[in-house]
Amino acid sequence: MKAGRTVVVVEDDEAIGRLLDRALTSNGYQTFWSRTGRAGLALARREQAEVVLLDLGLPDADGVDLARRLRSDLPSLLLVMLTARGEEIDIVSGLDAGADDYLVKPFSLTVLLARLRAHLRSRPAPQHDGPVVIADLTVDTAARRCRLGTGELVLRPKEYELLETLALNAGTAVSREDLMATVWDENWFGSTKTLDVTIASLRRQLEAAATRTGTPPERVPSVVTLRGHGYRLDPPVVD
Repeated sequence: MKAGRTVVVVEDDEAIGRLLDRALTSNGYQTFWSRTGRAGLALARREQAEVVLLDLGLPDADGVDLARRLRSDLPSLLLVMLTARGEEIDIVSGLDAGADDYLVKPFSLTVLLARLRAHLRSRPAPQHDGPVVIADLTVDTAARRCRLGTGELVLRPKEYELLETLALNAGTAVSREDLMATVWDENWFGSTKTLDVTIASLRRQLEAAATRTGTPPERVPSVVTLRGHGYRLDPPVVD
């Protein structure tokens, strides 16, 4: 099972590359970093990248040509160009080559992350083939059914959708914003306390189902609160 959205960073500047790698990883993305265009293209192909952050000023490849090749090889790719070239003609060339967005250096990490979230909300997450199995928890995404141990886990619709989202990203941090956009709606205007209440209910359901089915606690995944960020579903640690 793939954890989080897969992002390939193609950036030859060491400081910027490390900064992007840390920021993306800490926000729940599965991140790969390449310092050259040729290696970045190979990496994006191998990992079937969903997002590429592409520096145009690479030492071994023309960024615009590389963007065209990425767009040809990975048609559904979210391609964001990062460059010091801020002239209108450069932006138009980049967008015409297949970029979905364009940020001029120096840029704000907060803005970059917000733009990624906005773009990804309109793109369906990659489909998982078959049920997701984490220790004694099974989430059948096709049937929208869950089992814990020997019994069915009966959940309300939002509880199920939260569990499915966390299970598809097991072991990876999922932000409050992404959970609200995925489970409720990107245009939801109510309090985000709704998320906390539903998480608390989901935890109770898991505990009750474990007791009812005799499932040992060490075989039940746990929903971990990440203060100031969101939640993560941790597979149990089995010796």
